[in-house]
Amino acid sequence: MLHKIWKSFPIQLLMLHLKKNLTLVLVWGILFGVILQKIGVTLGIPFLFLDPEYLHSVSWLSFFLMGIGVAILTMAFHMTTYILDGRRFPFLAILDRPFIHFCINNSIIPAVFYLVYILAFLNFQNGNDLGDNWVMLYYFLAFSMGSLVTFGVIFGYFAFTNKGFFILFSGSVDKRLRRVRLTRSRAMTQYREMRKEPPRVESFLTLQLRFKKVRSDISRFEAAKLLKVFNQNHLNLFFIQIFLIVVVLILGFFKEVPVFQLPAALSVMILFSILMMVFGAVSFWLRSWTTIAIIGFALVINYFSNFDFLNRPHEAFGLNYQNEPAEYTLERLEELVHPDTLAKDRAIFKQILDNWRDQFTYSIPPKMLIVASSGGGQRSALWTLKILQEMYAIDNGELIRHVELMTGASGGVLGEALFREIYLRSLTDAEFHPDSSIYLDQLSTDNLNPIIFTLLVNDLLIRNQYFEYNDRKYLKDRGFAFEKQFNENTEKVLDKPLSSYAKAEFKGEIPLMPISTLITNDGRKLVISPHSMSFLGTSIQGLTGENEKLQSVDFRRFFAEHDPDDLRFLTALRMSATFPFITPNVQLPSDPIMETMDTGLSDNFGIQDALRFIYVFQDWIETNTSGVVLVTIRDSEKSMEIPETLPPKIAQKLFTPLRNIYSNWDNIQTIQNEVLHNYMNESMPFKIEKVEFEYNPEALQSEDLSGNQQNMQRASLNWRLTAREKKSILENINTPKNKAAMQRLREISQEMASNQ
Repeated sequence: MLHKIWKSFPIQLLMLHLKKNLTLVLVWGILFGVILQKIGVTLGIPFLFLDPEYLHSVSWLSFFLMGIGVAILTMAFHMTTYILDGRRFPFLAILDRPFIHFCINNSIIPAVFYLVYILAFLNFQNGNDLGDNWVMLYYFLAFSMGSLVTFGVIFGYFAFTNKGFFILFSGSVDKRLRRVRLTRSRAMTQYREMRKEPPRVESFLTLQLRFKKVRSDISRFEAAKLLKVFNQNHLNLFFIQIFLIVVVLILGFFKEVPVFQLPAALSVMILFSILMMVFGAVSFWLRSWTTIAIIGFALVINYFSNFDFLNRPHEAFGLNYQNEPAEYTLERLEELVHPDTLAKDRAIFKQILDNWRDQFTYSIPPKMLIVASSGGGQRSALWTLKILQEMYAIDNGELIRHVELMTGASGGVLGEALFREIYLRSLTDAEFHPDSSIYLDQLSTDNLNPIIFTLLVNDLLIRNQYFEYNDRKYLKDRGFAFEKQFNENTEKVLDKPLSSYAKAEFKGEIPLMPISTLITNDGRKLVISPHSMSFLGTSIQGLTGENEKLQSVDFRRFFAEHDPDDLRFLTALRMSATFPFITPNVQLPSDPIMETMDTGLSDNFGIQDALRFIYVFQDWIETNTSGVVLVTIRDSEKSMEIPETLPPKIAQKLFTPLRNIYSNWDNIQTIQNEVLHNYMNESMPFKIEKVEFEYNPEALQSEDLSGNQQNMQRASLNWRLTAREKKSILENINTPKNKAAMQRLREISQEMASNQ
């Protein structure tokens, strides 16, 4: 019995893949790791597959599309392995519909994946508060129908176009085969490979899913004619592969139409399918030269990648790239922090602070509030907005008037920017309510699908589509897709140039909000603000002289000849939130080219910028305020229990050092910021009180439908949140520590109100 199982066609194909096609098996291995939440959990990758979103909702249609995606990947696997290994099993050629027979017997890996995926997404959806199990059944049927429709179309095509051995040679040979005749040398190569000892197969699964013995007289059939059957199949497979690639290229022209913006997981499936088919085609034609050819191709692409026709820079929308690039040298940076320049910028900001101070008629000076919010993608953006809305609710917005500065990184800045804009509009338009939940919904709407889709249909190829902004043309890329989707999600309230905030900031109506982004060339920060802030780049007294390394670059002064005030504010936000591989690094018009990325690598909490601002204006703050309240909004727990360590395995010894650097980066920055805060608090002539909010779902218990207590799920670092993740973030305001922090802000507000 075991011998029969071992010699069956499905098992022999599985062994062949494990022996010969490990690259293809690795693709499935990665997907298994993702759906089992063993790979990419921190980044939320599994949730793209287990909770797919289409047109901003998880629905029947989104799971129907996922069914299509898994089916396409499955067929890509079948087609690729059939082209590579089908001729090793000559008995297929004399079967009716040989490719379909091959697919049925080649389905062990895809079938297991289907089973695991269905169980995984049903289990995930079971915890999504869907209301009843009928919704899960609804999703399951949609997924199944998507796959069945796809398989039906593809198998139907092969059923009508592929001819078996006896049909093909009962009359004339298919005309297409005569038009696509292989070269003599290629045909001889295939003939020799067929004569090699193939894996021994004694039985196979039929179309009726029954095992049948392989004909023992297969050797009497001419190998050359058997080859023609396989070549006919290969030709049809080639047509399907070309069709899929053409469809992707066509979709690229409609990538901005919402209905064509596929779920991110489906885009990944299509990308894997294309790569799998390309790999199969290259391996089929080049055989033992495949590895050398791939390495050579990579070297050629790498060599030509910095040529103009391939190197299309990712630009900052609104900037003028036509003028001569700004000189990016140490000498130029020193010029930008000339003492007269620093004094001029400080004088402007003292006037801004005076305007802010004049709003209050207290018997004693008011407290100045500064908000510093951490990065963390959409998770941090939503958490930041929630905290700011709760602060606004204190004394009907009176406390928010005391906020004079907002700093942060990545997603935190997006949350601050949206709240500040809504607050500004509410001052003159009663239709805007800063504490409305509608803005939470807008900010937490999916922003990832168009980015991944653009990566698939545009950025992996040569970008050739343009758009106009402020009468200038820019290439569309993933950054454009991010801004467009974020702009639509927030109903275009932030679609304005940087300069549009200059007046409101100067009058003290809204908080200052310098946006910092990290310059990858030298590790400095680029500070983007409608008012020049050169004083953030150097010390006040300059005691170290020429030996002092400048810490930041003022955007407006450095790019004074490139219309910096026209920079799109959405682009500035994106520059601060440029997560690697998701949104591209921005290249700015300088010589050498200045490239920027997520400022979280330098200071993920915005505390350094906040403390530097306090340091620069300490004399003004001492005279005109009753001290500073630093409100920090973290997307992580500040003080965690020290984890237990076990003796590492060999593999862990290799990767633990890198993992420790990544996992402890948050702690390293937290400790550095703690040192700076303690030093400032002890050395300044006024008190700097810190009120801390932190996203810590483990500290909040929830009750499931059965009445059992369970920990809330921690939201992933992503630009797309599931329903469970949104609930986890919004309800985190109710943890004991966050309640205490909010109560402290109420007390501060009451103290200031009593001084009126």
